[in-house]
Amino acid sequence: MNPTTIRSVSTPNISIRRTLYWILPIFLTGTIWSLPSFSGESAVKIPAPVVDAALSSSPKTETAVLAGGCFWGVQAVFQHTQGITQVLSGYSGGAQATAEYERVSSGTTGHAESVKITYDPQKITYGKLLQIYFSVAHNPTQLNRQGPDEGTQYRSAIFYLNDEQKRVASSYIAQLEAAGVYRAHVVTQLTPFTAFYPAEAYHQNFATLHPNHGYIARFDLPKIENLKHMFPADYREKPVTVSAIN
Repeated sequence: MNPTTIRSVSTPNISIRRTLYWILPIFLTGTIWSLPSFSGESAVKIPAPVVDAALSSSPKTETAVLAGGCFWGVQAVFQHTQGITQVLSGYSGGAQATAEYERVSSGTTGHAESVKITYDPQKITYGKLLQIYFSVAHNPTQLNRQGPDEGTQYRSAIFYLNDEQKRVASSYIAQLEAAGVYRAHVVTQLTPFTAFYPAEAYHQNFATLHPNHGYIARFDLPKIENLKHMFPADYREKPVTVSAIN
């Protein structure tokens, strides 16, 4: 997902960067084993947050909005997480008028590719969502990029919806920094939530619908496997998918 794009017949408006990082080494060497390695793919075992809300007794769902690079993989990770009722790919951080894929891909709109997670607080806490987010969904030490994707639209950002989310997130970032679990500093932005705009329909459920797409196979399926092995109690085999965009 880069301003320089090519188009796919089955999946329009898909980035040349996402395609080339998969197929170019094959053209050059005849093998896939020379693919570059990006730290954005790697999972990191991290402690659970010390500061977190307890599981709720209320059946009312809650919402989290997170950004961590390409929304295909972040959506897929949380679609395979227990306690999640819906995950939408979309845009947050900019104006409604610019919440459109081609414009967001320019990196000039203020938007980040984001996911809106609706979850059951009786089954999973906000802190657990952040543990998965910081551990397997993305690399929080990469500034304005994630793996092969570059630009502010791929930044690491938590759009907190209330003071409690801000408290849990800021405390957790401080905890992770103090523990020294990463090789570099966490650069995740803490930003007050203003609005979320769902992405185009063809972006929804992308990893589920296109598991053989080169980008998905290279960068996103490993995230789902990492979730399965690192958080077995929180993993669900069948993803919760988006049936319609509200």
